[in-house]
Amino acid sequence: MSDPEAVPVVTRFAPSPTGFLHIGGARTALFNWLYARGRGGRFLLRIEDTDRARSTEEATQKILDGLSWLGLDWDGTPVSQAARAERHAKVAREMLTRGAAYKCFSTREEIEAFREAARAEGRSTLFQSPWRDADPARHPDAPYALRLKAPRTGETVIEDAVQGRVRFGNDQLDDMVLLRADGSPTYMLAVVVDDHDMEITHVIRGDDHLNNAARQALVYRAMGWELPVFAHIPLIHGPDGKKLSKRHGALGVDEYRALGYPPRAMRNYLARLGWSHGDAEIFDDDQAMEWFDLDGINKAPAKLDFKKLDSISGHHIAAMDDAALLHDLDAYLAAPETPELTDRQRDGVARALFCLKDRSKTFSQLLDKAHFILIERPVEPDEKAAKALDSVSIGILAELTPQLRSASWTRDTLEAVVTSLAEAHGVGLGKLAQPLRAALAGRTVTPSVFDMMLVLGREETLARIADATA
Repeated sequence: MSDPEAVPVVTRFAPSPTGFLHIGGARTALFNWLYARGRGGRFLLRIEDTDRARSTEEATQKILDGLSWLGLDWDGTPVSQAARAERHAKVAREMLTRGAAYKCFSTREEIEAFREAARAEGRSTLFQSPWRDADPARHPDAPYALRLKAPRTGETVIEDAVQGRVRFGNDQLDDMVLLRADGSPTYMLAVVVDDHDMEITHVIRGDDHLNNAARQALVYRAMGWELPVFAHIPLIHGPDGKKLSKRHGALGVDEYRALGYPPRAMRNYLARLGWSHGDAEIFDDDQAMEWFDLDGINKAPAKLDFKKLDSISGHHIAAMDDAALLHDLDAYLAAPETPELTDRQRDGVARALFCLKDRSKTFSQLLDKAHFILIERPVEPDEKAAKALDSVSIGILAELTPQLRSASWTRDTLEAVVTSLAEAHGVGLGKLAQPLRAALAGRTVTPSVFDMMLVLGREETLARIADATA
């Protein structure tokens, strides 16, 4: 770009709607979103649905839903690449008029025969069409493809904002097909035309597209169009350093949603996956937009690390104010694969957030901690909790009941009452807390017994203790 600062930044995310929103695609979308939003620019969405056999409306909707859940808003209406086929074809025909493309009448069988012969002779299998410089007077009345007339000598140089200067020998670039014999445009042409027409200034995408950049640059130059800034980011690998696959765990954004990770935690984690700003690990969207730059993207592949994701997620859950946390929790509960809460249960969870969010890594863990709220009386203790309710413990709980009935219902008072009774019996507070947990929650691992008592209230607390001591 001649003067990047003078041109408003426009980025894009261009997924193929053939499945779910992959975690790698989500990170690519996030990087584009952060770069545009941090500079007051536009973030556009294009659905690359030219593969009509594999593209589905359901997959498109899953991608849109995944981006919406992740909190990545886009500007304008998503563009369908397939709907722009005539525009793509028009550009190809213009390239033919300019002498930058030519008609190739070679059949599929002839091309394959050329490649087989090349392999047998140990030379390059890049197809060299005999029609490249043919006299139009010799053209047969037969179907033809339009091919780019790529340079045969020299090199194509891509100044990449992440990878640096990347050189491609032009003898390694073929005369790629622009329009197939049936008149349909190829992906390589469509991408360039769409990026130009959408006024994309920065193409930020996975480095598996780096080789495509060289061939696409030839289309830009053939049309006299200005190249965007290319930034090819390394792919995400599994913890073992190998290409990410199902064996490494969740691949789709919808899986992370179902696991109960908050969207803001996912944005934070994905931003740190291959990009850094000093030593900052935990940050919010405003900081990410202010800090994010292409200079901070690493050249080496990023490794998925679920422990780090859990750590970042736990921090965000603990730091969120209750209103924001309840909003995100409601969105989690609205998903079809999550349990539905009654109004009573949801109200109880809302009141208990102060004691649920610390050390909860996900919403599913938070709801597990909320077990004492979600259950109904009589509380059915699990095996370990039942052992805590021995005859001695039941006797102490029965003794505790009248004291709780008359105590003011504050945390300090409740703790003082229980501590005093434990001391009177010559036992530690923990010894009395365990049967209390069993009575109130039916478990031995719960939030603080005093927090549970505050959330449950006096009547429910006494009723559960009465059930346990009956």
